[in-house]
Amino acid sequence: MTTFIRVLLGTLLAVTSGLPWAQGAAGFPNKAIRFVIPYPPGGGTDTIGRPLAQRLTERLGQQVVVDNRGGAGGAIGMEHVARSAPDGYTIVMALTAQLAVNVSLYQKLPYDPVKDFAPLTLLADGPYVLAVHPSLPAKSVKELIALARARPNEIVYASSGNGSGGHLATVLLNTMTGVNMLHIPYKGGGPALIDLLSGQVQVLFTTYASGGGHIRSGRVRGLAVTTAKRPAAIPDLPTIAEAGVPGYDSGVWYSILAPAGTPRDVVARLNRELVGILQEPDFRKMLVGRAIEPIGSTPEALGAFIKSEIVKWAKVVKDSGVRID
Repeated sequence: MTTFIRVLLGTLLAVTSGLPWAQGAAGFPNKAIRFVIPYPPGGGTDTIGRPLAQRLTERLGQQVVVDNRGGAGGAIGMEHVARSAPDGYTIVMALTAQLAVNVSLYQKLPYDPVKDFAPLTLLADGPYVLAVHPSLPAKSVKELIALARARPNEIVYASSGNGSGGHLATVLLNTMTGVNMLHIPYKGGGPALIDLLSGQVQVLFTTYASGGGHIRSGRVRGLAVTTAKRPAAIPDLPTIAEAGVPGYDSGVWYSILAPAGTPRDVVARLNRELVGILQEPDFRKMLVGRAIEPIGSTPEALGAFIKSEIVKWAKVVKDSGVRID
């Protein structure tokens, strides 16, 4: 009888301790959700994140508030989310840099890209566009490389921060071609693009979502895309591999995560709504028009993908010799 009572009490404790979790998941969401973008306003991430937040607001029936927290290659925003309550009311858009590159680039990263987050979905991927200011006498990738070889450390390139995808894309180009360009890191793609437009810097790997309008208007000159294939939205721009650097391939992927420990039911709800948004014809059309390919994955698939990308980019960082204290 004593054993029976112990088992009964243990069962009741397990059931009652699980009730708040179950009720919280079932009633989710009942307040506003904070959507952290780890870059300042105005960059390519913002041009995807804000429309996504609006669609998510409509689907969830609660306001999804965009919170731009730029700096330190996205580490400031990522750390904030990692330390937030695991209840689904704080989520983050993370890119290749935050989840796959920074862990090898920084000696002391204030978050663990695997242990500190609950994956929600892999949103999309796309290329960077190699863009130059019109004052630079380079109208092709080959001409840029020749100019950089003739003027080592004189051509200035910007990035959205140390360890950002644009930074690593340039490092990869430098490494594969043996050139040296001077790096100036910014706190986001928006500020970097502003200085490219003004001629303060000469070279920038930008997303088409951010820089496409300026490329079409001629305010900056697009030379090539970084991926192995040309996106449908910009078929006239060659790949860097086609333009004279065989084997070059670098892009950016976008994902959504919550803090580790977020209830599974909440993760499932957010995944369902996010994947649903990606299936909406007008939202897909918007992404494709910005040279971004919609994906939409399960949380488990994103978790496995992040681990594989960490291994891939660890080799790139090691081979490049780039390290940030």
